Amino acid sequence: MSGFAAAAFARLRLLAVFLALLVSGCGVNNIPTYEEQAKAKWSEVQNQYQRRADLIPNLVETVRGYAKQERDVLEAVTAARARATSIQVTPELVNDPEAFKKFQDAQAQLSGALGRLLAVAESYPDLKSNQNFLALQAQLEGTENRIAVARRDYIEAVRAYNTELRTFPGVIWASTLYRSQKPMETFTVAEEVKRPPSVKF
Repeated sequence: MSGFAAAAFARLRLLAVFLALLVSGCGVNNIPTYEEQAKAKWSEVQNQYQRRADLIPNLVETVRGYAKQERDVLEAVTAARARATSIQVTPELVNDPEAFKKFQDAQAQLSGALGRLLAVAESYPDLKSNQNFLALQAQLEGTENRIAVARRDYIEAVRAYNTELRTFPGVIWASTLYRSQKPMETFTVAEEVKRPPSVKF
């Protein structure tokens, strides 16, 4: 290889390295990075909703032992839990507005039913002093707080991802390299559940 060819080859390699650095600095990796962050936050939302669903059967059984006459409330909680856990949660759910709304509505109905169950417990002093009930109530309250935090983190991750898809330079990469990427859905607050249920005992 002649000196001229070697120098040209060295310049080409240097140019390739420079272009690679330039492209990596232009946000070409932001879309998949933000998408993965949002998916991780979505997994945490699912984990916390599952934790709540797992607590409900024990809570219902404990209340049933003290408040048998509250059959309608107990059945409503059980039915709401069944609806919430029957929704197939796939990775595509966060990109499907209709499916996401169904998931969100089912979780909101479960929150409402739980709120009614906890309100009913106020009428039963023996239940309110039961150690098992108190432990379940504390776990449920902690889980509701974790759900709120997980939802907040997910909403923020989705905001970053959706913003990247719509702003420069992300919009360029979205229209060329990442055409299959769609904006993700985020939680909204229904009017009837804007106020958290009271869980005082």
